[in-house]
Amino acid sequence: MSNILAIVGRPNVGKSTLFNRLVGQRQAIVHQSSGVTRDRHYGKSYWNGLEFSVIDTGGYVSNSDDIFEEEIKKQVMLAMEEADAIAFIVDVTSGVTDLDDNVANILRRIDKPVFVIVNKVDNNELIYDAQNFYALGLGNIYCISSLTGSGTGDLLDDIIKSFKKTTEPINEDEYPKFAIVGRPNVGKSSFINSLLGEERNIVTPVAGTTRDTIHTFYNKFGHSFYLLDTAGLRKKGKTMDNIEFYSVMRSIRAIEEADVCFLMIDAERGVEAQDLAIFRLIQNNHKGVVILVNKWDLVEKETNTAKKFEEDIKERFAPFKDVDIVFISALTKQRILKALETGILVNENRRRRIKTSELNEVMLEAIAAYPPPTNKGKLIAIKYVTQLPTYYPAFAFFCNLPQYVKEPYKRYLENKLREKFNFTGVIMEIFIRNK
Repeated sequence: MSNILAIVGRPNVGKSTLFNRLVGQRQAIVHQSSGVTRDRHYGKSYWNGLEFSVIDTGGYVSNSDDIFEEEIKKQVMLAMEEADAIAFIVDVTSGVTDLDDNVANILRRIDKPVFVIVNKVDNNELIYDAQNFYALGLGNIYCISSLTGSGTGDLLDDIIKSFKKTTEPINEDEYPKFAIVGRPNVGKSSFINSLLGEERNIVTPVAGTTRDTIHTFYNKFGHSFYLLDTAGLRKKGKTMDNIEFYSVMRSIRAIEEADVCFLMIDAERGVEAQDLAIFRLIQNNHKGVVILVNKWDLVEKETNTAKKFEEDIKERFAPFKDVDIVFISALTKQRILKALETGILVNENRRRRIKTSELNEVMLEAIAAYPPPTNKGKLIAIKYVTQLPTYYPAFAFFCNLPQYVKEPYKRYLENKLREKFNFTGVIMEIFIRNK
């Protein structure tokens, strides 16, 4: 595991701006209003040949009745415990505040390297104002501008000197990524918290609590992969404010980044139009998919309740019906490990490569049993099939008149591939080409 730097401070001092600069991309949402960052947000940074992880936290507040601010405070404390070094950011334009003193009191009791970073020092005159922050009693201060990058080089030099770990970092590309997607408030963060056995992500009854996409490394029961918790996707008409718009963009990017998507559906509400829209998004990106029906413990059951629910889902998702449906409860942990095992199998299906000789032996026999219908009196002959070197299963069928092979016959070929080889939960493509 690599070294970890946690960025903490009161709201709206520029923590997320510094985070984005350190990781080299706009991962965390930056907005002029306070309280935008809620969950811990992870990224990777490199400096002088050393890789380390960076955690962006929400703004620390005290004595607040706001449900989010109280949860943010918990997350900040967890990040401090998790980190190897702490970047304490303050704002030169507002001077030392009571909240800064509160954070400093906590940091003085922590036996970890603490770097007091005076942000928004955009000119030399402000350097003199920054000296007031020595009063926090945390040692040297670092004057920077996270917006322009001024002063961050000297800061990073000292941060990496403070790191003690020299172990090799996790190579993120070696492990599959599983994205938890769905409408707001269906239990995505609760599902991840139940898997990890800790309050990794903020969970409240308020829809839309998660705004950023949260990467969590999972290494239990002999399995290793990344879990991506995403903000709930809403209809376009409901994404009116800017912050929620950025959250939806990050959810879309999480689907693009993932290998397998767990599409979570609320058992009490059933399949809604937005669930279908998310599924089409997964389909368009050729990702593996597992459907999780959450809150199953709240549903009144009869003999065939699960079977009827499954049939309804597959009917709504038609023509794609070759998908696993797992009925879970994130709260009671019912079948959550089965959901993971299913996701791992779908990832294996997505990576499956079939030998060309075996593919031709099976598929040419199926084609001979039911050849393509003639078109304008012309006989269509498919002579050869091969799997294409794509990151998802794609097959090319070569024939004399590819323009006459219609969509229904392509679906027949796809169904035969699924029948003969295991491609459950995998979106595949069929191409008809000239021989």
